[in-house]
Amino acid sequence: MTFRPEHDLHKRRFSRNLGLGLTLAAFVALVFALTVVKVQRGEPMQGFDHTYSPAMLPKEEKTP
Repeated sequence: MTFRPEHDLHKRRFSRNLGLGLTLAAFVALVFALTVVKVQRGEPMQGFDHTYSPAMLPKEEKTP
């Protein structure tokens, strides 16, 4: 049983797929790192759900 030599098209396609895979992996790592940093900082994670939320209102300044 012999294998046929790999065509040039397959070599080029593999390099493109490898580049795209590495780019996708870098994007996933970036999103993961940003998520970890946001969680570690302890900022409140509130979403906008079209309801009244007192925590999202600006704080009023008291005038003397």
